[in-house]
Amino acid sequence: MQSRTHNLNELRLKDVGKHVKLVGWLENIRKVSKNLAFIVMRDFFGKTQIVADNEDIIAQFSAINTESTISVEGEVRERSSKNPNMDTGDIEVVCQKLEVLGKCIYNELPFEINRSKEADENLRLKYRYLDLRNPAVKEKLILRSNVIFELRKSMIEHGFMEIQTPILTSSSPEGARDYLVPSRNHPGKFYALPQAPQQFKQLLMVSGFDKYFQIAPCFRDEDARADRSPGEFYQLDMEMSFASQEDVFAVIEDVIPPIFAKYGIYNKASKAPFVRIAYNDAMEIYGSDKPDLRIDLRVTDVTDLFANPEFEPFANKTIKAVVVDNFTESRKFIDKVMADAEVQTGRRTYWLKTDENNQIVGGVAKFVAGKEDLIKEKLGLKPNTLVAIASGEKRAAQKTAGVLVKMLGAQVPGHMNKECYEFCWIVDFPMYEIGDESGKLEFCHNPFSMPQGGMEGLLNAEKSEEEALKLNAYQYDLVCNGVELSSGAVRNHDPEIMVKAFELVGLGEEDVKKKFPAMYNAFCYGAPPHAGIAPGVDRMVMLICGEESIREVIAFPMNKKAQDVMMGAPSYVDDKQLREVHIKTTVNKDEE
Repeated sequence: MQSRTHNLNELRLKDVGKHVKLVGWLENIRKVSKNLAFIVMRDFFGKTQIVADNEDIIAQFSAINTESTISVEGEVRERSSKNPNMDTGDIEVVCQKLEVLGKCIYNELPFEINRSKEADENLRLKYRYLDLRNPAVKEKLILRSNVIFELRKSMIEHGFMEIQTPILTSSSPEGARDYLVPSRNHPGKFYALPQAPQQFKQLLMVSGFDKYFQIAPCFRDEDARADRSPGEFYQLDMEMSFASQEDVFAVIEDVIPPIFAKYGIYNKASKAPFVRIAYNDAMEIYGSDKPDLRIDLRVTDVTDLFANPEFEPFANKTIKAVVVDNFTESRKFIDKVMADAEVQTGRRTYWLKTDENNQIVGGVAKFVAGKEDLIKEKLGLKPNTLVAIASGEKRAAQKTAGVLVKMLGAQVPGHMNKECYEFCWIVDFPMYEIGDESGKLEFCHNPFSMPQGGMEGLLNAEKSEEEALKLNAYQYDLVCNGVELSSGAVRNHDPEIMVKAFELVGLGEEDVKKKFPAMYNAFCYGAPPHAGIAPGVDRMVMLICGEESIREVIAFPMNKKAQDVMMGAPSYVDDKQLREVHIKTTVNKDEE
């Protein structure tokens, strides 16, 4: 039994005169008279106008709520009043038979389908199956499918083999918080959902697989952000044996840009080779390890020029300036930017500017009195230029200046080319840093990365904390338009170098064996040098389609509180289920 002869985006003038059967959702009815009504049907593919030209058929349509699924049989004819905004706008179907396939029992919907993006986000997520009927929402998921197909196709063409790694694994002592799964057969023990397939993909390299990839699900108990979905996300996970940093870069630079150029809302995407910026240079020049290269603003160190013991914010502090020329915005605008920067960073920011006569005025101008000419010379100030200022400890001043760069670059006309995708590599990350909470030496990025210089580099770093902080690792980030798409590294595949790297943070060989038994043991059986990376699929699609929230490109996302309001997760389970997995809870669910 044929359910339909055509989809709702298929009929054209060449089909006039055909008898067709169509199925889909009833979007709306417009009654012209008792003998004439126009109906719009919608399916996955598009829309078609249906004509009801007798009282019986109109009465049948009138008895059906919108968003019910229906079947219509009738004859295709040319429309007298064509609709250029519909692919099927040259034709219409005169209904001869109507059947209800799935009844919508509600007279009112939670929101108008075609305007669902204007509704409250939690309401959209609760009724996500209705939200996804909106073509503007659905097209993001279609785009996601196409992007994943292109990624998979390109990786296979580059000689990579797709392998699925376990979802139930052991808890990781590093990184974000794990999602834990209690074991029924092993009382008191837990599985964990993988934060990433990191150890498994490295073990595949030890196993003799040359190039691995997968579109990998990852699970991290993290708070939501605009570019991060809580709970789960997907990444293009890849690893290569006998590979260097350059080999990884070559693959990514060949795979990613064509997809952005093909599907992106902007026609221009960086071509290989991408700009490479050392981490310390990125922090000094852009105030961020995720610089948005579409913005032409830079950070300048003005500590010597602005130091002033009589003004506490500039006394014994590192001071950074962001110079914005052609600035004609109001004082109200400046105050708002400064206030927004303080909200984002938790630190006050300052400013001064030049007027039309190139005189330094406003803000903290009085605290640099007598240095005006030096400031104008060093910063190259011209009339109508804003100087936004950040101060504090070096890293804090850099990061605050970086926030000012992004805010002012995006909001002041002429300083950001929005119509492109600008990629860059951030390289040479420090191997170690001083922990904010511990005050001791800690791994900066990834403990499994190869230190530059190998064992020799570590032996030199062992001499002093100062030397340890100078040691860089073969670690790299892929950044696009100020969004970190991925972190990657050349892996530390040598057990002796691995143990020495952990010794510098106070962990010995036994600690390494205990925390990472599979990795350590496998590396003792002859591991190849290997390297990899894992660009985030959700973030890629978000950038490609120009969305600001990552939830717009995920079929069934959680809300900002990591709740699935549609399915009611997380939820309580009954006592029998808890007993089976040997769990007791201290929460009294009856009190909530």
